[in-house]
Amino acid sequence: MGMTATEIETMIRAALPDADVTITDLAGDNDHYAAHVVSAAFAGRPRVAQHKMVYEALGGRMGGVLHALQLTTAVPN
Repeated sequence: MGMTATEIETMIRAALPDADVTITDLAGDNDHYAAHVVSAAFAGRPRVAQHKMVYEALGGRMGGVLHALQLTTAVPN
């Protein structure tokens, strides 16, 4: 089943409107992605909390429709 990179990016941007999002399909199967998300909303939050914000943006699709997401987060410079 899987998700497209565009769907993932759209969901993340809906939750974090200022986010700079880069999605890479790691296996070409719409099921294994890497995402790099930069947002001011991450400021002052530990990395675990930043990742949780992104996973929440995906609305429970992790582990189901979306099998794997290699995630990196950062605050803008």
